Amino acid sequence: MSSTLRVLIIALCASGFSPAGAQTWAPPGLDQYVDSIRSTFDVPGIGLAIVRNGEVVVARGYGVRSLGKPGIVDENTLFGIASNTKAFTATAIGMLVEEGRLEWDAPVKRYLPWFELSDPYVSREITVRDLLVHRSGLGLGAGDLLWWPASTYDRKEIVRRLRSIPLAKSFRSAYAYDNVLYLVAGEIIESVSGLSWEDFVSSRILAPLGMRRSTVRHSSAGEGSDAATPHARINGAVRAIQPFTSDNTNPAGGINSSASEMARWLIVQLDSGRTGGASRLFTPRTTRQLWTLVTPIPIGEPLPAFAALKSNFNGYALGFGVHDYRGMKIVQHTGGLPGYVSEVTMVPALKLGIVVLTNQESGDAFNALTLRILDYYMGAPVFDWIGAFRLAEFRTDSLTAASVNHASSGRVDSSHPSLSPEQYAGKYEDAWYGPIDVAFANGRLSMRFGHTPSLEGEMEHWQYDTFLVRWKDPELRADALVTFSLNADGAVDRVTLKAASPKTDFSFDFQDLLLRPVRQR
Repeated sequence: MSSTLRVLIIALCASGFSPAGAQTWAPPGLDQYVDSIRSTFDVPGIGLAIVRNGEVVVARGYGVRSLGKPGIVDENTLFGIASNTKAFTATAIGMLVEEGRLEWDAPVKRYLPWFELSDPYVSREITVRDLLVHRSGLGLGAGDLLWWPASTYDRKEIVRRLRSIPLAKSFRSAYAYDNVLYLVAGEIIESVSGLSWEDFVSSRILAPLGMRRSTVRHSSAGEGSDAATPHARINGAVRAIQPFTSDNTNPAGGINSSASEMARWLIVQLDSGRTGGASRLFTPRTTRQLWTLVTPIPIGEPLPAFAALKSNFNGYALGFGVHDYRGMKIVQHTGGLPGYVSEVTMVPALKLGIVVLTNQESGDAFNALTLRILDYYMGAPVFDWIGAFRLAEFRTDSLTAASVNHASSGRVDSSHPSLSPEQYAGKYEDAWYGPIDVAFANGRLSMRFGHTPSLEGEMEHWQYDTFLVRWKDPELRADALVTFSLNADGAVDRVTLKAASPKTDFSFDFQDLLLRPVRQR
Protein backbone atom coordinates (compact mmCIF):
# COMPACT_ATOMS: atom_id res chain seq x y z
CA MET A 1 0.00 0.00 0.00
CA SER A 2 1.37 3.44 -0.89
CA SER A 3 2.16 5.95 1.86
CA THR A 4 -0.31 8.37 0.28
CA LEU A 5 -3.12 5.82 0.49
CA ARG A 6 -2.27 5.02 4.12
CA VAL A 7 -2.27 8.69 5.10
CA LEU A 8 -5.61 9.28 3.40
CA ILE A 9 -7.24 6.32 5.18
CA ILE A 10 -5.89 7.42 8.58
CA ALA A 11 -7.07 10.98 7.99
CA LEU A 12 -10.56 9.87 6.98
CA CYS A 13 -10.95 7.60 9.99
CA ALA A 14 -9.61 10.28 12.36
CA SER A 15 -12.20 12.72 11.06
CA GLY A 16 -15.00 10.27 11.84
CA PHE A 17 -15.52 9.28 8.18
CA SER A 18 -16.47 5.62 7.84
CA PRO A 19 -15.80 3.93 4.46
CA ALA A 20 -18.73 1.57 5.04
CA GLY A 21 -21.01 4.58 5.36
CA ALA A 22 -19.65 6.36 2.31
CA GLN A 23 -22.21 7.52 -0.21
CA THR A 24 -20.51 9.61 -2.85
CA TRP A 25 -16.83 9.26 -1.97
CA ALA A 26 -14.50 7.33 -4.24
CA PRO A 27 -11.94 5.07 -2.57
CA PRO A 28 -8.80 7.07 -1.74
CA GLY A 29 -5.81 6.38 -3.96
CA LEU A 30 -8.07 4.82 -6.59
CA ASP A 31 -6.27 6.25 -9.62
CA GLN A 32 -2.88 5.08 -8.39
CA TYR A 33 -4.32 1.65 -7.62
CA VAL A 34 -5.76 1.28 -11.13
CA ASP A 35 -2.45 2.33 -12.64
CA SER A 36 -0.70 -0.31 -10.54
CA ILE A 37 -3.15 -2.94 -11.79
CA ARG A 38 -2.60 -1.91 -15.39
CA SER A 39 1.16 -2.12 -14.96
CA THR A 40 1.15 -5.42 -13.07
CA PHE A 41 -1.22 -7.28 -15.39
CA ASP A 42 -0.26 -5.57 -18.70
CA VAL A 43 -3.69 -4.07 -19.34
CA PRO A 44 -3.61 -1.20 -21.88
CA GLY A 45 -6.93 0.35 -20.90
CA ILE A 46 -9.62 0.17 -18.22
CA GLY A 47 -13.08 1.70 -17.97
CA LEU A 48 -14.38 1.92 -14.40
CA ALA A 49 -17.74 2.91 -12.94
CA ILE A 50 -18.90 2.95 -9.31
CA VAL A 51 -22.47 3.82 -8.32
CA ARG A 52 -23.84 4.20 -4.80
CA ASN A 53 -27.32 5.08 -3.60
CA GLY A 54 -28.46 5.95 -7.08
CA GLU A 55 -25.54 8.28 -7.82
CA VAL A 56 -22.50 7.90 -10.05
CA VAL A 57 -19.46 8.04 -7.77
CA VAL A 58 -16.89 7.24 -10.46
CA ALA A 59 -17.06 6.97 -14.24
CA ARG A 60 -13.52 7.14 -15.57
CA GLY A 61 -11.13 5.75 -18.10
CA TYR A 62 -7.50 4.80 -17.62
CA GLY A 63 -4.72 4.05 -20.07
CA VAL A 64 -4.94 3.80 -23.84
CA ARG A 65 -7.42 2.40 -26.31
CA SER A 66 -4.64 0.74 -28.33
CA LEU A 67 -1.00 0.05 -27.50
CA GLY A 68 1.41 2.33 -29.33
CA LYS A 69 -1.29 4.85 -30.19
CA PRO A 70 -2.14 8.13 -28.43
CA GLY A 71 -5.90 7.69 -27.94
CA ILE A 72 -6.74 7.52 -24.24
CA VAL A 73 -9.57 5.62 -22.55
CA ASP A 74 -12.23 7.87 -21.05
CA GLU A 75 -15.61 7.30 -19.44
CA ASN A 76 -17.23 7.05 -22.88
CA THR A 77 -14.83 4.53 -24.45
CA LEU A 78 -16.66 1.45 -25.69
CA PHE A 79 -15.60 -2.07 -24.72
CA GLY A 80 -17.13 -5.44 -25.53
CA ILE A 81 -18.93 -6.50 -22.34
CA ALA A 82 -19.26 -10.11 -23.59
CA SER A 83 -21.32 -12.33 -21.26
CA ASN A 84 -22.43 -9.40 -19.15
CA THR A 85 -24.91 -9.15 -22.02
CA LYS A 86 -26.73 -12.16 -20.54
CA ALA A 87 -28.26 -9.96 -17.83
CA PHE A 88 -29.79 -7.74 -20.53
CA THR A 89 -31.33 -10.82 -22.16
CA ALA A 90 -32.70 -12.06 -18.83
CA THR A 91 -34.08 -8.58 -18.09
CA ALA A 92 -35.77 -8.47 -21.49
CA ILE A 93 -37.45 -11.81 -20.67
CA GLY A 94 -38.56 -10.38 -17.32
CA MET A 95 -40.10 -7.35 -19.01
CA LEU A 96 -42.09 -9.62 -21.34
CA VAL A 97 -43.22 -11.70 -18.37
CA GLU A 98 -44.53 -8.53 -16.70
CA GLU A 99 -46.41 -7.70 -19.88
CA GLY A 100 -48.08 -11.11 -19.82
CA ARG A 101 -46.47 -12.31 -23.04
CA LEU A 102 -44.27 -14.93 -21.38
CA GLU A 103 -44.16 -17.13 -18.29
CA TRP A 104 -40.89 -17.96 -16.55
CA ASP A 105 -41.88 -21.58 -16.01
CA ALA A 106 -43.71 -22.24 -19.27
CA PRO A 107 -42.17 -24.80 -21.64
CA VAL A 108 -39.91 -23.37 -24.33
CA LYS A 109 -42.00 -25.30 -26.86
CA ARG A 110 -44.98 -23.06 -26.15
CA TYR A 111 -43.09 -20.23 -27.83
CA LEU A 112 -40.77 -22.18 -30.15
CA PRO A 113 -42.62 -25.38 -31.17
CA TRP A 114 -39.68 -26.45 -33.33
CA PHE A 115 -37.13 -26.37 -30.48
CA GLU A 116 -35.50 -29.73 -29.67
CA LEU A 117 -32.67 -31.05 -27.52
CA SER A 118 -31.29 -34.57 -27.82
CA ASP A 119 -33.54 -35.95 -25.06
CA PRO A 120 -37.29 -35.87 -25.86
CA TYR A 121 -38.21 -35.51 -22.18
CA VAL A 122 -35.91 -32.52 -21.72
CA SER A 123 -37.17 -30.99 -24.96
CA ARG A 124 -40.72 -31.20 -23.62
CA GLU A 125 -40.01 -30.05 -20.06
CA ILE A 126 -37.32 -27.37 -20.39
CA THR A 127 -38.70 -23.95 -19.47
CA VAL A 128 -37.88 -20.34 -20.23
CA ARG A 129 -36.22 -20.11 -16.80
CA ASP A 130 -34.08 -23.17 -17.55
CA LEU A 131 -32.60 -21.44 -20.61
CA LEU A 132 -30.99 -18.82 -18.36
CA VAL A 133 -29.57 -20.82 -15.45
CA HIS A 134 -27.13 -23.40 -16.92
CA ARG A 135 -28.81 -26.59 -15.72
CA SER A 136 -30.10 -28.10 -18.98
CA GLY A 137 -27.77 -31.11 -18.89
CA LEU A 138 -25.58 -29.78 -21.70
CA GLY A 139 -21.87 -29.91 -20.91
CA LEU A 140 -19.63 -26.90 -20.30
CA GLY A 141 -19.67 -24.71 -23.40
CA ALA A 142 -21.44 -27.41 -25.40
CA GLY A 143 -22.20 -26.33 -28.94
CA ASP A 144 -19.98 -23.26 -28.84
CA LEU A 145 -18.07 -24.44 -31.91
CA LEU A 146 -21.25 -23.70 -33.85
CA TRP A 147 -20.50 -20.00 -33.43
CA TRP A 148 -16.97 -19.73 -31.97
CA PRO A 149 -14.79 -18.87 -33.81
CA ALA A 150 -17.10 -17.02 -36.19
CA SER A 151 -19.06 -19.51 -38.29
CA THR A 152 -21.34 -19.33 -41.30
CA TYR A 153 -24.27 -20.77 -39.31
CA ASP A 154 -27.02 -18.27 -38.53
CA ARG A 155 -28.75 -18.13 -35.15
CA LYS A 156 -31.71 -20.32 -36.07
CA GLU A 157 -29.50 -23.01 -37.57
CA ILE A 158 -27.36 -23.05 -34.41
CA VAL A 159 -30.50 -23.60 -32.33
CA ARG A 160 -31.72 -26.34 -34.67
CA ARG A 161 -28.42 -28.21 -34.37
CA LEU A 162 -28.69 -28.43 -30.58
CA ARG A 163 -30.91 -31.50 -31.04
CA SER A 164 -27.83 -33.51 -32.06
CA ILE A 165 -25.67 -32.64 -29.02
CA PRO A 166 -25.80 -35.43 -26.39
CA LEU A 167 -26.55 -34.27 -22.86
CA ALA A 168 -23.63 -34.66 -20.45
CA LYS A 169 -25.67 -34.63 -17.22
CA SER A 170 -29.18 -35.32 -16.04
CA PHE A 171 -31.64 -32.49 -16.59
CA ARG A 172 -31.49 -29.88 -13.76
CA SER A 173 -28.96 -31.97 -11.83
CA ALA A 174 -25.82 -29.84 -12.13
CA TYR A 175 -24.40 -26.49 -13.18
CA ALA A 176 -22.57 -26.27 -16.51
CA TYR A 177 -22.13 -22.85 -18.09
CA ASP A 178 -23.43 -22.53 -21.64
CA ASN A 179 -23.95 -19.82 -24.23
CA VAL A 180 -26.16 -21.46 -26.81
CA LEU A 181 -29.33 -21.50 -24.72
CA TYR A 182 -29.17 -17.71 -24.49
CA LEU A 183 -29.51 -17.77 -28.26
CA VAL A 184 -32.72 -19.75 -27.73
CA ALA A 185 -33.85 -17.06 -25.28
CA GLY A 186 -33.17 -14.47 -27.97
CA GLU A 187 -35.35 -16.44 -30.38
CA ILE A 188 -38.17 -16.47 -27.82
CA ILE A 189 -37.92 -12.69 -27.42
CA GLU A 190 -38.31 -12.31 -31.17
CA SER A 191 -41.15 -14.84 -31.33
CA VAL A 192 -43.35 -13.11 -28.73
CA SER A 193 -42.40 -9.46 -29.29
CA GLY A 194 -42.09 -9.34 -33.05
CA LEU A 195 -38.71 -7.63 -32.62
CA SER A 196 -35.31 -9.17 -33.09
CA TRP A 197 -33.25 -9.47 -29.90
CA GLU A 198 -31.12 -6.56 -31.15
CA ASP A 199 -34.10 -4.29 -31.81
CA PHE A 200 -35.81 -5.19 -28.53
CA VAL A 201 -32.76 -4.51 -26.38
CA SER A 202 -31.92 -1.32 -28.28
CA SER A 203 -35.41 0.17 -28.18
CA ARG A 204 -36.79 -1.20 -24.91
CA ILE A 205 -33.68 -1.13 -22.68
CA LEU A 206 -30.79 0.95 -24.01
CA ALA A 207 -32.87 3.88 -25.32
CA PRO A 208 -34.94 4.41 -22.14
CA LEU A 209 -31.75 4.31 -20.06
CA GLY A 210 -30.00 6.87 -22.24
CA MET A 211 -27.37 4.34 -23.29
CA ARG A 212 -27.20 6.00 -26.68
CA ARG A 213 -23.64 5.08 -27.64
CA SER A 214 -23.89 1.43 -26.57
CA THR A 215 -24.40 -1.10 -29.35
CA VAL A 216 -25.91 -4.58 -29.45
CA ARG A 217 -23.81 -6.35 -32.08
CA HIS A 218 -20.46 -8.09 -31.97
CA SER A 219 -19.86 -6.64 -35.43
CA SER A 220 -19.75 -3.14 -33.89
CA ALA A 221 -16.75 -3.98 -31.71
CA GLY A 222 -13.91 -1.53 -32.16
CA GLU A 223 -15.96 0.83 -34.33
CA GLY A 224 -16.02 4.59 -33.81
CA SER A 225 -13.49 7.16 -32.70
CA ASP A 226 -13.74 6.22 -29.00
CA ALA A 227 -13.65 2.43 -28.96
CA ALA A 228 -11.10 0.24 -27.21
CA THR A 229 -9.04 -2.13 -29.32
CA PRO A 230 -8.91 -5.71 -27.98
CA HIS A 231 -5.52 -7.03 -26.87
CA ALA A 232 -4.17 -10.42 -25.85
CA ARG A 233 -0.90 -12.11 -24.98
CA ILE A 234 0.29 -13.82 -28.16
CA ASN A 235 3.56 -15.76 -27.99
CA GLY A 236 4.46 -14.05 -24.73
CA ALA A 237 3.74 -10.44 -25.70
CA VAL A 238 0.57 -8.37 -25.32
CA ARG A 239 -0.56 -6.95 -28.65
CA ALA A 240 -3.67 -5.78 -30.46
CA ILE A 241 -5.83 -8.53 -31.95
CA GLN A 242 -8.88 -8.70 -34.16
CA PRO A 243 -12.24 -8.43 -32.37
CA PHE A 244 -14.88 -11.12 -32.54
CA THR A 245 -17.41 -9.76 -35.04
CA SER A 246 -19.97 -12.49 -35.71
CA ASP A 247 -23.54 -11.52 -34.80
CA ASN A 248 -24.98 -15.02 -34.53
CA THR A 249 -24.53 -15.04 -30.74
CA ASN A 250 -25.42 -11.45 -29.79
CA PRO A 251 -27.99 -12.48 -27.09
CA ALA A 252 -25.19 -14.23 -25.19
CA GLY A 253 -22.49 -11.58 -25.50
CA GLY A 254 -22.94 -8.92 -28.18
CA ILE A 255 -23.22 -5.63 -26.29
CA ASN A 256 -20.51 -2.96 -26.44
CA SER A 257 -20.71 -0.25 -23.78
CA SER A 258 -18.74 2.24 -21.70
CA ALA A 259 -18.15 3.02 -18.05
CA SER A 260 -20.56 5.97 -18.08
CA GLU A 261 -23.38 4.07 -19.76
CA MET A 262 -22.93 0.87 -17.75
CA ALA A 263 -23.28 3.08 -14.66
CA ARG A 264 -26.83 3.84 -15.84
CA TRP A 265 -27.52 0.12 -16.13
CA LEU A 266 -26.24 -0.50 -12.59
CA ILE A 267 -28.38 2.27 -11.10
CA VAL A 268 -31.54 0.90 -12.71
CA GLN A 269 -30.75 -2.66 -11.64
CA LEU A 270 -30.11 -1.56 -8.06
CA ASP A 271 -33.35 0.45 -7.97
CA SER A 272 -35.58 -2.38 -9.23
CA GLY A 273 -36.02 -0.97 -12.70
CA ARG A 274 -36.72 2.65 -11.85
CA THR A 275 -35.44 4.93 -14.61
CA GLY A 276 -36.36 8.24 -12.95
CA GLY A 277 -39.45 9.58 -11.23
CA ALA A 278 -42.35 7.17 -11.61
CA SER A 279 -40.92 5.62 -14.77
CA ARG A 280 -39.83 1.99 -14.60
CA LEU A 281 -38.21 -0.47 -16.94
CA PHE A 282 -39.42 -3.30 -14.71
CA THR A 283 -40.72 -3.80 -11.16
CA PRO A 284 -39.23 -5.24 -7.97
CA ARG A 285 -40.96 -8.51 -8.87
CA THR A 286 -38.53 -8.96 -11.78
CA THR A 287 -35.57 -7.94 -9.63
CA ARG A 288 -36.39 -10.78 -7.22
CA GLN A 289 -36.46 -13.21 -10.13
CA LEU A 290 -33.19 -11.97 -11.62
CA TRP A 291 -31.33 -12.11 -8.30
CA THR A 292 -32.69 -15.33 -6.76
CA LEU A 293 -30.35 -18.31 -6.86
CA VAL A 294 -31.69 -21.16 -9.01
CA THR A 295 -28.74 -23.42 -9.82
CA PRO A 296 -26.29 -24.16 -6.98
CA ILE A 297 -22.59 -24.12 -7.82
CA PRO A 298 -20.20 -26.24 -5.72
CA ILE A 299 -18.10 -24.23 -3.29
CA GLY A 300 -14.39 -24.98 -3.31
CA GLU A 301 -11.77 -24.19 -0.71
CA PRO A 302 -9.83 -21.06 -1.70
CA LEU A 303 -6.07 -20.84 -1.49
CA PRO A 304 -4.82 -19.42 1.85
CA ALA A 305 -4.13 -16.01 0.27
CA PHE A 306 -7.79 -15.83 -0.75
CA ALA A 307 -9.35 -16.94 2.54
CA ALA A 308 -11.62 -13.87 2.54
CA LEU A 309 -13.29 -15.21 -0.62
CA LYS A 310 -14.67 -18.29 1.16
CA SER A 311 -18.40 -18.39 0.36
CA ASN A 312 -21.35 -19.75 2.31
CA PHE A 313 -23.49 -19.93 -0.81
CA ASN A 314 -22.80 -19.75 -4.52
CA GLY A 315 -25.01 -20.21 -7.54
CA TYR A 316 -26.52 -18.85 -10.71
CA ALA A 317 -29.69 -16.79 -10.88
CA LEU A 318 -31.10 -15.32 -14.12
CA GLY A 319 -28.28 -13.75 -16.09
CA PHE A 320 -26.33 -13.13 -12.87
CA GLY A 321 -24.27 -15.18 -10.46
CA VAL A 322 -24.96 -14.79 -6.73
CA HIS A 323 -22.70 -15.51 -3.77
CA ASP A 324 -21.67 -13.92 -0.50
CA TYR A 325 -18.59 -11.90 0.41
CA ARG A 326 -17.82 -10.70 3.93
CA GLY A 327 -21.37 -11.58 4.95
CA MET A 328 -23.10 -9.68 2.15
CA LYS A 329 -24.93 -10.95 -0.91
CA ILE A 330 -23.09 -10.22 -4.16
CA VAL A 331 -24.83 -10.18 -7.55
CA GLN A 332 -22.15 -10.52 -10.18
CA HIS A 333 -21.17 -11.63 -13.67
CA THR A 334 -18.04 -11.63 -15.77
CA GLY A 335 -17.56 -11.46 -19.50
CA GLY A 336 -14.86 -12.63 -21.85
CA LEU A 337 -14.20 -12.28 -25.57
CA PRO A 338 -10.96 -12.21 -27.55
CA GLY A 339 -9.19 -9.15 -26.16
CA TYR A 340 -11.97 -7.98 -23.81
CA VAL A 341 -12.80 -9.12 -20.26
CA SER A 342 -15.12 -7.38 -17.80
CA GLU A 343 -16.90 -7.72 -14.49
CA VAL A 344 -20.18 -6.31 -13.18
CA THR A 345 -20.77 -6.44 -9.42
CA MET A 346 -23.66 -5.29 -7.24
CA VAL A 347 -24.09 -5.29 -3.46
CA PRO A 348 -27.84 -4.78 -2.93
CA ALA A 349 -27.52 -4.10 0.81
CA LEU A 350 -25.17 -1.17 0.12
CA LYS A 351 -26.89 -0.08 -3.11
CA LEU A 352 -23.39 -0.33 -4.54
CA GLY A 353 -22.49 -1.23 -8.10
CA ILE A 354 -19.11 -1.63 -9.80
CA VAL A 355 -18.25 -2.25 -13.43
CA VAL A 356 -14.73 -2.89 -14.71
CA LEU A 357 -14.15 -2.99 -18.48
CA THR A 358 -10.76 -3.93 -19.94
CA ASN A 359 -9.14 -4.38 -23.34
CA GLN A 360 -6.88 -7.26 -22.31
CA GLU A 361 -7.63 -10.78 -21.15
CA SER A 362 -6.73 -10.49 -17.47
CA GLY A 363 -9.38 -11.65 -15.03
CA ASP A 364 -6.86 -11.02 -12.26
CA ALA A 365 -6.98 -7.32 -13.14
CA PHE A 366 -10.72 -6.88 -12.83
CA ASN A 367 -10.87 -9.08 -9.73
CA ALA A 368 -8.12 -7.19 -7.91
CA LEU A 369 -9.83 -3.87 -8.68
CA THR A 370 -13.35 -4.99 -7.80
CA LEU A 371 -12.29 -6.53 -4.49
CA ARG A 372 -10.32 -3.42 -3.48
CA ILE A 373 -13.43 -1.30 -4.05
CA LEU A 374 -15.73 -3.76 -2.26
CA ASP A 375 -13.41 -3.82 0.77
CA TYR A 376 -13.43 -0.04 0.96
CA TYR A 377 -17.20 0.30 0.98
CA MET A 378 -17.58 -2.64 3.38
CA GLY A 379 -15.09 -1.11 5.80
CA ALA A 380 -12.79 -4.12 5.55
CA PRO A 381 -9.03 -3.93 6.20
CA VAL A 382 -6.89 -3.00 3.22
CA PHE A 383 -5.53 -6.15 1.60
CA ASP A 384 -2.92 -6.59 -1.14
CA TRP A 385 -5.19 -8.10 -3.79
CA ILE A 386 -2.72 -7.24 -6.54
CA GLY A 387 -0.01 -9.27 -4.84
CA ALA A 388 -2.36 -12.17 -4.13
CA PHE A 389 -3.57 -12.42 -7.72
CA ARG A 390 -0.04 -12.00 -9.02
CA LEU A 391 1.08 -14.99 -6.95
CA ALA A 392 -1.95 -16.96 -8.12
CA GLU A 393 -1.06 -16.12 -11.71
CA PHE A 394 2.48 -17.44 -11.20
CA ARG A 395 1.05 -20.61 -9.66
CA THR A 396 -1.39 -21.15 -12.53
CA ASP A 397 1.33 -20.56 -15.11
CA SER A 398 3.59 -23.05 -13.34
CA LEU A 399 0.86 -25.70 -13.18
CA THR A 400 0.04 -25.16 -16.85
CA ALA A 401 3.68 -25.45 -17.85
CA ALA A 402 4.01 -28.62 -15.79
CA SER A 403 0.92 -30.09 -17.46
CA VAL A 404 2.24 -29.28 -20.93
CA ASN A 405 5.68 -30.67 -20.06
CA HIS A 406 4.11 -33.85 -18.70
CA ALA A 407 2.12 -34.35 -21.90
CA SER A 408 5.22 -33.78 -24.01
CA SER A 409 7.42 -36.02 -21.90
CA GLY A 410 4.89 -38.85 -22.21
CA ARG A 411 4.85 -38.55 -25.97
CA VAL A 412 6.28 -41.54 -27.83
CA ASP A 413 7.86 -39.57 -30.66
CA SER A 414 9.50 -42.68 -32.07
CA SER A 415 6.10 -44.17 -32.86
CA HIS A 416 4.66 -44.27 -36.36
CA PRO A 417 1.15 -43.82 -37.73
CA SER A 418 -0.71 -46.97 -38.76
CA LEU A 419 -1.54 -45.63 -42.21
CA SER A 420 0.16 -43.62 -44.89
CA PRO A 421 -0.74 -39.88 -44.62
CA GLU A 422 -3.08 -39.88 -47.62
CA GLN A 423 -5.15 -42.68 -46.04
CA TYR A 424 -6.23 -40.34 -43.24
CA ALA A 425 -7.46 -37.75 -45.72
CA GLY A 426 -11.13 -37.54 -46.54
CA LYS A 427 -14.45 -35.93 -45.74
CA TYR A 428 -15.73 -36.35 -42.20
CA GLU A 429 -18.98 -35.39 -40.52
CA ASP A 430 -19.96 -34.65 -36.92
CA ALA A 431 -23.63 -35.03 -36.01
CA TRP A 432 -24.02 -31.58 -34.46
CA TYR A 433 -21.23 -29.51 -35.99
CA GLY A 434 -21.32 -30.79 -39.57
CA PRO A 435 -18.57 -31.26 -42.19
CA ILE A 436 -14.84 -31.26 -41.44
CA ASP A 437 -12.28 -32.09 -44.13
CA VAL A 438 -8.84 -33.65 -43.79
CA ALA A 439 -6.77 -33.06 -46.93
CA PHE A 440 -3.39 -34.35 -48.12
CA ALA A 441 -1.31 -32.13 -50.39
CA ASN A 442 2.39 -31.46 -50.87
CA GLY A 443 3.27 -34.24 -48.47
CA ARG A 444 1.28 -32.79 -45.54
CA LEU A 445 -2.09 -33.29 -43.91
CA SER A 446 -4.35 -30.36 -43.09
CA MET A 447 -7.75 -29.94 -41.42
CA ARG A 448 -10.53 -27.51 -42.26
CA PHE A 449 -13.87 -26.99 -40.51
CA GLY A 450 -16.58 -26.61 -43.15
CA HIS A 451 -18.48 -23.73 -41.50
CA THR A 452 -15.67 -22.05 -39.56
CA PRO A 453 -13.21 -20.35 -41.95
CA SER A 454 -10.54 -19.65 -39.31
CA LEU A 455 -10.37 -23.29 -38.17
CA GLU A 456 -7.92 -24.36 -40.83
CA GLY A 457 -4.41 -25.60 -40.19
CA GLU A 458 -1.65 -28.06 -40.97
CA MET A 459 -1.29 -31.32 -39.08
CA GLU A 460 1.94 -32.79 -37.81
CA HIS A 461 2.41 -36.28 -36.45
CA TRP A 462 2.30 -36.38 -32.65
CA GLN A 463 2.38 -40.09 -31.82
CA TYR A 464 0.76 -43.31 -33.08
CA ASP A 465 -2.46 -42.24 -34.87
CA THR A 466 -2.64 -38.83 -33.22
CA PHE A 467 -1.74 -35.59 -35.00
CA LEU A 468 -1.38 -32.02 -33.77
CA VAL A 469 -3.26 -29.44 -35.82
CA ARG A 470 -1.85 -25.92 -35.66
CA TRP A 471 -4.39 -23.35 -36.82
CA LYS A 472 -3.13 -20.76 -39.27
CA ASP A 473 -4.52 -17.96 -37.14
CA PRO A 474 -2.21 -17.67 -34.09
CA GLU A 475 -4.75 -15.48 -32.30
CA LEU A 476 -6.97 -18.53 -31.76
CA ARG A 477 -4.52 -20.07 -29.26
CA ALA A 478 -6.37 -23.37 -29.58
CA ASP A 479 -4.21 -25.98 -31.31
CA ALA A 480 -5.79 -29.42 -31.04
CA LEU A 481 -4.79 -33.07 -30.91
CA VAL A 482 -6.59 -35.18 -33.51
CA THR A 483 -6.82 -38.95 -32.95
CA PHE A 484 -7.85 -41.39 -35.68
CA SER A 485 -9.31 -44.75 -34.62
CA LEU A 486 -9.31 -47.64 -37.06
CA ASN A 487 -11.80 -50.44 -37.63
CA ALA A 488 -11.01 -54.12 -38.07
CA ASP A 489 -10.33 -53.55 -41.77
CA GLY A 490 -7.64 -51.00 -41.02
CA ALA A 491 -9.67 -48.05 -42.30
CA VAL A 492 -10.49 -44.91 -40.29
CA ASP A 493 -13.64 -45.55 -38.24
CA ARG A 494 -13.87 -42.33 -36.19
CA VAL A 495 -11.90 -39.24 -35.26
CA THR A 496 -11.81 -37.40 -31.93
CA LEU A 497 -10.24 -34.09 -30.94
CA LYS A 498 -9.16 -32.37 -27.77
CA ALA A 499 -7.42 -29.11 -26.94
CA ALA A 500 -3.64 -29.42 -26.86
CA SER A 501 -3.25 -26.95 -23.98
CA PRO A 502 -5.13 -26.65 -20.67
CA LYS A 503 -5.23 -22.88 -21.24
CA THR A 504 -7.47 -23.24 -24.31
CA ASP A 505 -10.79 -21.42 -23.89
CA PHE A 506 -13.62 -23.80 -22.99
CA SER A 507 -15.69 -22.56 -25.93
CA PHE A 508 -13.40 -24.58 -28.18
CA ASP A 509 -15.39 -27.69 -27.29
CA PHE A 510 -13.35 -29.98 -29.53
CA GLN A 511 -13.80 -32.84 -27.07
CA ASP A 512 -17.51 -33.06 -27.91
CA LEU A 513 -16.87 -33.82 -31.57
CA LEU A 514 -17.12 -37.37 -32.91
CA LEU A 515 -16.20 -37.43 -36.59
CA ARG A 516 -17.22 -40.25 -38.88
CA PRO A 517 -15.96 -40.74 -42.43
CA VAL A 518 -18.40 -39.75 -45.14
CA ARG A 519 -18.55 -42.92 -47.23
CA GLN A 520 -18.65 -42.44 -50.95
CA ARG A 521 -21.73 -43.91 -52.59
